[in-house]
Amino acid sequence: MEIEIERLQHLINTSKHIVFFGGAGVSTESGIKDFRSEDGLYSLKSKYGRPYEEMLSHTYFFHETKTFYKFYREFMINKSAKPNEAHKYLARLEKKKDLTIITQNIDGLHQLAGSKNVIELHGSIHRNTCLNCGAKYNLDELLNLGEVPLCPKCGGLVKPDVVLYEEGLDSNDIEAAINAISNADLIIIGGTSLSVYPASGLINYFNGDKIVVINKTHIPVRQRITLEINEPVGKVFSQLE
Repeated sequence: MEIEIERLQHLINTSKHIVFFGGAGVSTESGIKDFRSEDGLYSLKSKYGRPYEEMLSHTYFFHETKTFYKFYREFMINKSAKPNEAHKYLARLEKKKDLTIITQNIDGLHQLAGSKNVIELHGSIHRNTCLNCGAKYNLDELLNLGEVPLCPKCGGLVKPDVVLYEEGLDSNDIEAAINAISNADLIIIGGTSLSVYPASGLINYFNGDKIVVINKTHIPVRQRITLEINEPVGKVFSQLE
């Protein structure tokens, strides 16, 4: 892998505008389960009697709110998780390069590592909003609002600012992501299967000619790939300057 690391380092050093497009595999080294790998969340037999994908839907949230939150607290929140080498490296790189992080993760670990220019396509567990009055609550506040979180100001249901199945992505986030990708001369795709749409379709807006893929397994990319490294993202980034 030494030669691949040298090539990656050269690509980063010679690029002016970099986009890192990351998925669940970026956070697995922090102890957060991904979804679609062999031991990912979707491969587990649901103890709730419903597929986990269904439980993460807009419909399920409103029809089975109590069970949704029980599942959400158990599987989607990991307060002990800390930034790994992938998050830390990107935070350092942002201080040296024009870097935009576009993440499909909702864990907030990029910001915890120190990154500022982060687009969270699927939202964040750290932001929660009352559906009635619009009051905002952080994660700790949400966890103290009861089994089914209700707004202490108006009694309305509080919903995590995460994009559930059947919900659309935020238009401002999409616009910002398209702008960053279309103006980048290097895009690094890391820790994602590129199977979640419409997020994965944003890659098609890349106009440059340097595409790097870092993932434990091979993933299909329509454009010509400059470099592919089939290793965990943190393991790769820990060897960069």
